[in-house]
Amino acid sequence: MPAIYGCAAEFDDPTKLIEAARRAREVGYRRMEAYSPYSIHELEEIIPMRNPLPAIVLFSGLLGTATAWGMQSGIAIWDFPINVGGRPLYSWPSFVPITFELTVLFAGTAAFFAALWLCGFPRIHHPVFNVAEFARVTDDRFFLCIEARDGRFHPEETFEFLSELEPMRVWEVERE
Repeated sequence: MPAIYGCAAEFDDPTKLIEAARRAREVGYRRMEAYSPYSIHELEEIIPMRNPLPAIVLFSGLLGTATAWGMQSGIAIWDFPINVGGRPLYSWPSFVPITFELTVLFAGTAAFFAALWLCGFPRIHHPVFNVAEFARVTDDRFFLCIEARDGRFHPEETFEFLSELEPMRVWEVERE
């Protein structure tokens, strides 16, 4: 028997989806996702987006800065102390271009791979695609999926809760 990804409810009206998401939030569900054919701004307040990407990029950029500065300082002062034209061994203005380049390199690389990781790639098939009716989400249907990784999730109770919200249908979404 496949593991359960969550429970999904289908709505034919965006106001019903908003009300269902609001009720789910009030009851205590936190791990849920709403799907609709277009952006619904009220959902952004009800289901806040958790985005650690900016922090990851900042940390990686700072790591790149520290790596470049440390590498150049160590090479110029301790590994190969060459006095060229009477300049001091620690000549920080000459470190700026490489420091900038490694900062951008580390931040850009981290942004690329972290975005892939946070999006769940290389996942070719999302579990909600197991619900055949989910294909209509790009046309005229609205879905609310409460994920099994939510601390309050219990398959029977969550299924019953979603059924009380007057959806068109409710499914247990199986993970493949």
